[in-house]
Amino acid sequence: MKRILFVCTGNTCRSPMAEAIFRAKTTGQGYEVRSAGVAAFPGQGASLHAKQVLDERGIEHAHTSSRLDDDLIDWSDVILTMTHSHKHAITAYFPAAMAKVHTLREFVGVEGLGDIADPFGGELQDYRRCAEEIEESLDMLSELLLHPRFREFGGE
Repeated sequence: MKRILFVCTGNTCRSPMAEAIFRAKTTGQGYEVRSAGVAAFPGQGASLHAKQVLDERGIEHAHTSSRLDDDLIDWSDVILTMTHSHKHAITAYFPAAMAKVHTLREFVGVEGLGDIADPFGGELQDYRRCAEEIEESLDMLSELLLHPRFREFGGE
């Protein structure tokens, strides 16, 4: 599993934060990471609060939004969504991708808290809380990818 795609709605808040945080955590480990939105307007930057949260964490970022398409589906080894509704939208429009689409939390084994809340339009603190939720799941993802069952997919 070398190519990971994070997906949210507009690709300006959650998925760009997940992409940047995961990239920072796995530098030099051979992962390719991208993000997209199921309803994104291509070419937009990340939201101001998302950028600020990443800056506060010392994470480099340069983001331009992308709409999910066939090329990104084909590129990815796994697609990790922020919510169940994103997962369902992807499997409805791209049924061939069903086997590789998961919510981030279900993929890492978190039960009962399937969705990462959308901070869009909220205060800076909402974005900080969202980034914390994402980072907790990404820490679990990093550990999971080091597990022997993922080594065959490039997790070592």
